[in-house]
Amino acid sequence: MHNHTPDIRIAATGLYTPPNSISNQELVEAFNNFVDLFNEEHAVQITSGELEPLQKSSAEFIEKASGIKSRYVIDKDGILDVKRMAPHIPSRPDTQLSILAEIAVAAARDAMRSADLTSADIDGVICAASNLQRGYPAIAVEIQDSLGIEGYGFDMNVACASAAFGIEAGMGLIRTGARRVLMVNPEICTAHLNFRDRDSHFIFGDVATAVILERNEEPPKNEGWEILGSKLLTKYSNNIRNNFGFLNRCERDVDEAPDPQLDPFTDKLFRQEGRKVFKEVVPIVSNLITEHLAETGVAASDVKRFWLHQANLSMNEFIARKVLGRDADTIEAPVVLDQYANTSSAGSIIAFHKHRDDIAIGEIGVICAFGAGYSVGSVIVRRAA
Repeated sequence: MHNHTPDIRIAATGLYTPPNSISNQELVEAFNNFVDLFNEEHAVQITSGELEPLQKSSAEFIEKASGIKSRYVIDKDGILDVKRMAPHIPSRPDTQLSILAEIAVAAARDAMRSADLTSADIDGVICAASNLQRGYPAIAVEIQDSLGIEGYGFDMNVACASAAFGIEAGMGLIRTGARRVLMVNPEICTAHLNFRDRDSHFIFGDVATAVILERNEEPPKNEGWEILGSKLLTKYSNNIRNNFGFLNRCERDVDEAPDPQLDPFTDKLFRQEGRKVFKEVVPIVSNLITEHLAETGVAASDVKRFWLHQANLSMNEFIARKVLGRDADTIEAPVVLDQYANTSSAGSIIAFHKHRDDIAIGEIGVICAFGAGYSVGSVIVRRAA
């Protein structure tokens, strides 16, 4: 077993869940109405063979393909509006807290309450997320200001693995002097989702999570989770990609007017080659966890819980099976994606936040996040109090 005394622990986690939820049935109804409209409007091209008719979906198909039953969203009406099919999130004046900072602050306050900490107890803020709403000023600095934290903040993006990389970055800051670091994962994933795409319109939901890291010195105020080790890996792949960015406005040819018939953003939204991702990511993740456990001196059979990234149920079942050499039950590898869908970097933290109370002192678990990049991060924790 692992014998050195860990120098850093997780003091608390926090969660902000948006008030609106969309069931598969509601999502499918809007999508199928869109399909009918599209096929009607393009009947001539479809009949002549120029265009393929769009295919309808079903709630059963979504659940079978992903394990997702519903998702929480920042805006429900815009997504289900057949003429819009995108959340409606009005822009705010620069003097008002931005939406991403607002949900991160809500999750942060939840974590601070549960650890009985104030802003004076925290020295740094990391905003680690897939979908940052702007380049600068950093969302983390805005969160820091809103919470009244002295010190510093910065943003980082390692797609769905951002939380694991954010924990590693926070550990580095504590080792170089910070007492505590707040690491937040605000994810408004529905904003980059193409709700007109049958293969992916159901994948994502919105949420924000927070993790407070601290030195593992005096006994924790409430519960404490010692970090036995972390391990990160990236491997370049285009199979999950989003091309939205500040260079987009410079890409058009000089004489090219945007076609008002086409949604100018379609190629700037989330896209993935799902089957390739499945085939390539499962071995990368299961090998990383297996190596990490071996390096840390922990037997897979001694791991009480796997809090895995919540992208796809079959994927998680495969990963757990490869690591354990047998099927894991939903207590060993808890599922939150049925209710939350894929929440990118926040998924493994939601699972950890909601499914850890029954772990006894001294027992070990693995938080593992993975996604575009490809990027994978594993954090091995042991309950200390």
